[in-house]
Amino acid sequence: MQTHTAPQPDAAASSRLYRAVWRWHFYAGLYVIPFLLMLAVTGFFMMLFTTYLPEHGDRLPVAPQAQALPATTLAEAARASLGAEAAVKDIRTPYDAATPMMVTVAVGEVSHVLAVDPYTGAILRSMPQDGSWNLFLEKIHGTLLLGQTGDWLIEIAASLGIILAVTGVYLWWPRGEGFGAALVPRFSASGRSLWKSWHETTGAWMAIILVFFMVTGLAWASVWGEKFTQSWSTFPAEKWDNVPLSDKTHLSLNGTGEKQVPWGLEQTPLPASGSMAGVTILPSGTPVDLTGMVQIGRALGIEGRMRVTPPDGETGVWTISQNSMSYDGASPTLDRTVHVDQYTGKVLADVRYADYGVAAKAMAVGIALHEGQLGWWNFVINAVFCLAVVFLCVSGVVMWWKRRPVGQFGSPKYPRSYTVPAGALGLGAVLAIAFPLGGLAIALFALIDFLLPKRLKEAGLMHS
Repeated sequence: MQTHTAPQPDAAASSRLYRAVWRWHFYAGLYVIPFLLMLAVTGFFMMLFTTYLPEHGDRLPVAPQAQALPATTLAEAARASLGAEAAVKDIRTPYDAATPMMVTVAVGEVSHVLAVDPYTGAILRSMPQDGSWNLFLEKIHGTLLLGQTGDWLIEIAASLGIILAVTGVYLWWPRGEGFGAALVPRFSASGRSLWKSWHETTGAWMAIILVFFMVTGLAWASVWGEKFTQSWSTFPAEKWDNVPLSDKTHLSLNGTGEKQVPWGLEQTPLPASGSMAGVTILPSGTPVDLTGMVQIGRALGIEGRMRVTPPDGETGVWTISQNSMSYDGASPTLDRTVHVDQYTGKVLADVRYADYGVAAKAMAVGIALHEGQLGWWNFVINAVFCLAVVFLCVSGVVMWWKRRPVGQFGSPKYPRSYTVPAGALGLGAVLAIAFPLGGLAIALFALIDFLLPKRLKEAGLMHS
């Protein structure tokens, strides 16, 4: 006589929880997959252009000579090449003795970037700032070319990407087998089981990295970044004793489509020129011009490439910066932002990495890792990650397609008579509060999933 053992209540509850989490993983994937594919592809090529193939000519070879021309002379050569109406927006000194100086010149509303031989003043390359593939990809990566709406859509995707990673780890978590086996795909499997095995294993290895990329990317988002994290991680301008402040912030120093100001400084007010405040660095009588600013930077110990931005308006300041957002230094720990009074040449503010708060330090390093700036190993890891993200997206779609009943949408069935554990609800609430736009998306999914009449779930696209 054959007997049957009734399933234990704990096992049945665990099975229902698994199905519920699987359903939410599926719903998050529906929205996130197109965005993850876009972010992985554009992110890889942005990293390639900025790290090894800079389009404006930052790494063009020049023949080193005994003496370089003054920065003011080189900037004037670049400006003159574009006509009398042109104006210099900023310069970037060479990385080393064998690379050019970069000059950004505005002609009306259009900015051009020129690579200039620092020894002869010859123009090695000139192209519109908006004409690079990298900037085009950056606009897609950040806004889908849709402005603020695109920014919100991507922020929702990144927030749900964190949900996708958390639920994916839960679904992968070994039940009855060791972690060692769960971290290796089942090569003996075939069909959908093979796809599932590779999807789970790849996702397990990449989950933490995916969350890292989502969080560092969200740091630039307009809601989670600007309204929440940056607002309490901003460098306090009050540290600049007795220095008058402008009504402009450091964010105004960013160029079109560029992120070149350190994350922790974007919302910090700029100091203002026109007082006797500050520290004298230049010898008496030294002109307060581009050449003088380069001299100040070198006197302060800034080596290699640095950006010098002229003052904007009567109270504007000269800005000397070397930071990872501009791909200047070899490490974000070398970040430096210096402001100089345009009338006296005195240093009004000098902000270093050591001055950042904990969050700003973490983001400075995190963004450098995100962009693959810390060496060839960083580039390789990021490239592998981008490839893994593409595979996870493709394999997720293939798995869905293979299990989908003919003529039906094929979402995982929701377990009946099931109460979501308080712990799961708590975790969902925390994530929703921490990432507001993601929380709104979760609420919308919940509305569709739980509140619509049963007949709508069992018919058409809402099959359950």
